Amino acid sequence: MQSGLYVALSSQMAFQKRMDTIANNVANASTPGFRREEIKFEAMLDQAASEPVAFASTGDTYIKRDPGQIIRTGNPLDVAVQGDAWLGIQTPSGTVYTRDGRMQITAEGQLQSIAGYPMLDAGGAPIQINPNAGPLQIASDGMITQNGLQLGAIGLFTIDPGASLSRFENSGVIPDQPAVPTLDFNRFGVVQGHIEGSNVNPMWEMSQLILASRSYDAVSNSIDQSEDSLREAIKALGPTS
Repeated sequence: MQSGLYVALSSQMAFQKRMDTIANNVANASTPGFRREEIKFEAMLDQAASEPVAFASTGDTYIKRDPGQIIRTGNPLDVAVQGDAWLGIQTPSGTVYTRDGRMQITAEGQLQSIAGYPMLDAGGAPIQINPNAGPLQIASDGMITQNGLQLGAIGLFTIDPGASLSRFENSGVIPDQPAVPTLDFNRFGVVQGHIEGSNVNPMWEMSQLILASRSYDAVSNSIDQSEDSLREAIKALGPTS
C-alpha cells in the first residue's frame, strides 16, 4: 500500500479544514459576540497496514470562550456581558446562548435580540416591557427599570467549562449540558450601552492562514512528486516488449 501517499492526502484534508476554519473566523472578526473556532488534531492508526501508519485527522472543531473587547456604543438597548456568562434567547432550535447583547423592542413590547429572537429572563421566560413608556435602565445585575418601575431582569446563564458547544448562526451556541441561571452578580453582570466584540485577532488569524496555506502547498507538491515516482517505477518495472 502506498501509505506515504495516503498520509499526505490526509494531511492535505486537515490543512484544508484548518484554512476553512480560519477564513470563517476572519469573516466574523467584526461580528459582536462571535467566538472563534479552533481545531484539535490527532493521529489515527491504520490497523489494516502491515506496519502501523499514522494518518493526520481532519480534527475536531471547538469554540474558544475567550472574551472579546468591550466596546462603548451609547445605545441603551446594548449590553455587554461581564464574566464567563451568557445571555439566553428563544429560537426555533430551543434556548440558545449568546454574548451578542444588541437588543430591540417590538411594537408589542417584547425585548428581542438583534436577530429577532426573544430575550429570556433567569427563569427562561421572554421579557415584556411597555414600548411607549420611555427608555430602559439596565443595572449590572440585568434588572430592567422603566419610569422607575422594575419590569424584570435579563437572564445570565453559566455553561459548564467541560461542555461541548455547537454554533447557532454566528454568535449563538448550544451546549450539550444544561446551562444554569446565575445569581452571582459579583462575578457576572452586564454593562448597558456597550457591546462585546468578537474574540478574533485578525492579524494572528491571517498569519495562521498563511502558514496553513504554505503547508497545504508543500503537501500538494509532495503528492505530485510521489505520483511521479510511482509512474516512473511502473515504467521501469513493467514488462518490456
